[in-house]
Amino acid sequence: MTILAAEGGIDTRVQIVAIAVTILLFALVIELVRRRRLVERYALLWMSAALALFVLAIWRDLLEIGSDFLGIAVPANALFLVAFAVIFVLLLHFSVATSRLGDETKILAQEVARLDEQQRKLRSNLNGDGAPTAQADRGTAAPSHTERPAPSSARTSDQ
Repeated sequence: MTILAAEGGIDTRVQIVAIAVTILLFALVIELVRRRRLVERYALLWMSAALALFVLAIWRDLLEIGSDFLGIAVPANALFLVAFAVIFVLLLHFSVATSRLGDETKILAQEVARLDEQQRKLRSNLNGDGAPTAQADRGTAAPSHTERPAPSSARTSDQ
């Protein structure tokens, strides 16, 4: 079996497989979004990539036109160059997102520690002697006179 046909194009079987793979990729992305395993903004990115692959699978000469435009002799090399560029951009994006999430986690941990310290001070002030109560040691909070009542569902406008 030859992969390249006599006219230099892609074999029909390879084209059918490429179309089937892109359709499976579309279905996988939709299923992951449906199961809430993939966020919609990333789903759009993956569906765009699948659409680009689908266009390349349908339009046989597009890769040759693109490689000629970029000055690359072999169209497969142009495809690899574009794939590496997309992967590089994705890695950069995920590195930025990971850094941002790390900073947010640090800020949240600091806020929890601050609130925990504030709660300990309030508990010790309720005792009057500065020593924690037996209830505070067990992890149950002593009733506070500064607590607000929970809002009733009649006052919330979101429902």
